[in-house]
Amino acid sequence: MTTTVNAYATPGPKEPFAKTTIVRRDLNPEDVLIDIKFAGICHSDIHTGRDEWGAASYPLVPGHEISGIVSEVGSGVKKYKVGDRVGVGCMVSSCGTCVNCKAGEEQFCLEGMVGTYGGMLDGKPTDGGYSEKIVVDENYVLGIPEGIALDAAAPLLCAGITLYSPLNHWGAGPGKKVAIVGLGGLGHMGVQIAHAMGAEVTVLSQTLSKEEDGKKFGADHYFATREDATFEKLAGTFDLIINTVSASLPMEKYLSLLKVRGALVSVGAPSEPLEVPAFAMLGGFGIAISVSQWGLPFWVGVLVGILAAVVLALLLGLPTLRMRADYLAIATIAAAEGLRLLFRSVSATPVTNGTRGLSGFNADFVALAPWDTARQYPILGT
Repeated sequence: MTTTVNAYATPGPKEPFAKTTIVRRDLNPEDVLIDIKFAGICHSDIHTGRDEWGAASYPLVPGHEISGIVSEVGSGVKKYKVGDRVGVGCMVSSCGTCVNCKAGEEQFCLEGMVGTYGGMLDGKPTDGGYSEKIVVDENYVLGIPEGIALDAAAPLLCAGITLYSPLNHWGAGPGKKVAIVGLGGLGHMGVQIAHAMGAEVTVLSQTLSKEEDGKKFGADHYFATREDATFEKLAGTFDLIINTVSASLPMEKYLSLLKVRGALVSVGAPSEPLEVPAFAMLGGFGIAISVSQWGLPFWVGVLVGILAAVVLALLLGLPTLRMRADYLAIATIAAAEGLRLLFRSVSATPVTNGTRGLSGFNADFVALAPWDTARQYPILGT
């Protein structure tokens, strides 16, 4: 039978989020029912909530950085059992038969992958992780290792893979110079992962206001892009540049910072097109455009790999934020300050002694940094 659960939804692009109920489908043989414990608030949720990318459908229940506990399994489920710690990322279905799906690249499904929210599955819109429970095909569910806390694991399922994917693909490591453009919700993850992989890491931000945080996260260098001297000084410096900002940038200036055959990967997704002059790519510079996640088999390796390469430390004791009508403004401010917002299960019992962020809740949202650099552990033998 279907299950009615509490959720938060917005009825339109300029409407506040409000508590509501949604219906989760009955379990098919291959489905698992997950009690959601945490869901990261991705910048994609903000863009989609505001319909800045177009094609959003309402009412909208976002959330594709989900962690929780399996509470029920279908008769044909083989990978998971009740009580398992699991996560759900950016998609919940694909055709499974096209060449890309068979290659483990389901996000490039030729029939179109189905997003965790805002997609269509069996003729109905999909609802995301801002809810108590979710039903997902076991093939789109990821096991979360015991060594990763569920609250820390949730942001890895979009933001984490978004940065680890290009860093891994382009060989970030010892002897490589990596620049991270922006120190927001994506950027601060990129700095930490690139540092953990052994690369020499530079943050390129508009100003130096976050330099102290950037250095704590592992940046070796920090430059302000508002200063023209930055581009002159760093010309031809980097093997890899990862652009994490959701705004248009003068791409020709950033391409000039690449070494010959370097790569610029853009993982931020502004609503307006990025303009790349052709002549900016003709001087031996390289450019690549990345996506937010790789195929499901790779995701599992990423979680285990990040666990091995970066010991996820305890959360910072940051102040909680109460659910308000200006939720999107709160999330935007937090992203600009380099924080992730984490969505607490709407069914969780509130407590009041929240001295360490998630040791206790007194709000529906809590501002946090998923990795506490003050408590980093030795990694990769360093």
